[in-house]
Amino acid sequence: MNMNDSVSKQVFIRNELGLHARPAAQIAREAAKFSAQIKLKIGDMEADAKSVLDILSLAAGRGKSITLHADGQDAEKAIDHLERFFLDGFGES
Repeated sequence: MNMNDSVSKQVFIRNELGLHARPAAQIAREAAKFSAQIKLKIGDMEADAKSVLDILSLAAGRGKSITLHADGQDAEKAIDHLERFFLDGFGES
């Protein structure tokens, strides 16, 4: 892997309440564990995955498709980690 690694993956919001404050805070906390720059994209809107307010600004509800995008040395690890988090519905039902 080189320093310019760029990884994207599509995920869906599965939990009932969508990307509300608690999962937004969890995503930001998890994203902060990686050095890669991580973005969440919905349509033409983009949010910094390390910023709770940015994530909340997406106002993403259940069933929405989100593209996770990361650039950097640990981009692949970061995306795999966050993808599992989305698949788990943020630990909510």
